[in-house]
Amino acid sequence: MEAFSKCLQAPSEPRTTAIIATTVATTVALISLTRFALWPKKRAIIPGPLTTAFPRLSKAEVEKIPYSPDFFPGARDVVTPYGNIRVYEFGPEDGRKVLFVHGISTSCMTLKDIAIPLAEKGCRVMLYDLFGRGFSDAPGDVPYDTRLFITQILLVLASSPLSWTGDNGFHLIGYSLGGGIAANFTATFPRMVETLILLAPAGLIRSENFGRLTRLVFTSGIVPERVLQWLTKRRLREPIASSVSKKVRKSFSNGSSIPPFESEYKEDYVEVAVQEARDPVDEPSQTAFELQVIRQVHWALDNHEGFVPAFMSTIRHAPLMDQHEYWRQLAKRKPGTTAVLLGKDDNLVQRDDYTEDALPLLGGKDNVFWRVVPGSHNFPFTHGPDALERIYEFWGMK
Repeated sequence: MEAFSKCLQAPSEPRTTAIIATTVATTVALISLTRFALWPKKRAIIPGPLTTAFPRLSKAEVEKIPYSPDFFPGARDVVTPYGNIRVYEFGPEDGRKVLFVHGISTSCMTLKDIAIPLAEKGCRVMLYDLFGRGFSDAPGDVPYDTRLFITQILLVLASSPLSWTGDNGFHLIGYSLGGGIAANFTATFPRMVETLILLAPAGLIRSENFGRLTRLVFTSGIVPERVLQWLTKRRLREPIASSVSKKVRKSFSNGSSIPPFESEYKEDYVEVAVQEARDPVDEPSQTAFELQVIRQVHWALDNHEGFVPAFMSTIRHAPLMDQHEYWRQLAKRKPGTTAVLLGKDDNLVQRDDYTEDALPLLGGKDNVFWRVVPGSHNFPFTHGPDALERIYEFWGMK
């Protein structure tokens, strides 16, 4: 009986305190470790492959890289507080100055079929890799929003030995995400940009074209960052746009009257974002350069640690959608100084959507040069000559 009474007695206070303290300490440690593992601390700058991957590559391995450091002439690395920016500038110093801004998942290599011919026609051309792409470093602790991308353009312009600023300082060509960036830059600095050319531009992509589930996954913070990075990297490594093309073909083969984006084709930010690397309509007849661009994306996944974090932050913060206020400012520009080129078969920047949403914001066809060219979202490098002809027409060049 006495033994049973002792069992019913409360434990001694020191022992209870020790158990509670141990439990709390263990719980805090587990939470901290889990948070560190799944939501890592962000670095200020994630170095690009020129300083991380290239030192360990042999000469033969460097020669096999699909996007080499000397892909364009006039290469330089611009040191900034956000990390180094890879810039290329070439062409006659007294020529028409043209700055290019590329898209979300590739490097500036995708614009070679437009940039090089323009330089050969006497233009002074400048291209650069967006932060986290190509050979540019990736800022790790700031959002990839309009503020960052406009700042990057200013840093690039300031790096030139020539004057690119002031009234009508240069002509600006933006492709895909680069089109959204270029539009917002021009709305912010209207006097600096003599003419603006938008190629399949982001900025007014309808939000309903992205599924609710995908928007929730990327923007809510529910999915741990490391898990989301792993999923994004895995999806980017798959044959780019393969599932997109299957969905597009399936919707049409079934005779559906519902646009692909409103039925099956709207569930993955990654799928629609990487259309710039491959033409989903002409899938069987890929060009050699399309394959080269795809290899470059895969190489970046393996060798640019900042690529996936930059891509994800861009999806969350960049001017892809809802940029109506910026675009309204463009309507104030002098008539004939803004051009928009859209791909006939583009399933991301859809010509019907943009004709309905963007054209009125820009002041209508009397105010803007509006053309549809052959190809899909990646027409700047699958149908470069067609895009060039429209640019020559816009500028009055022969």
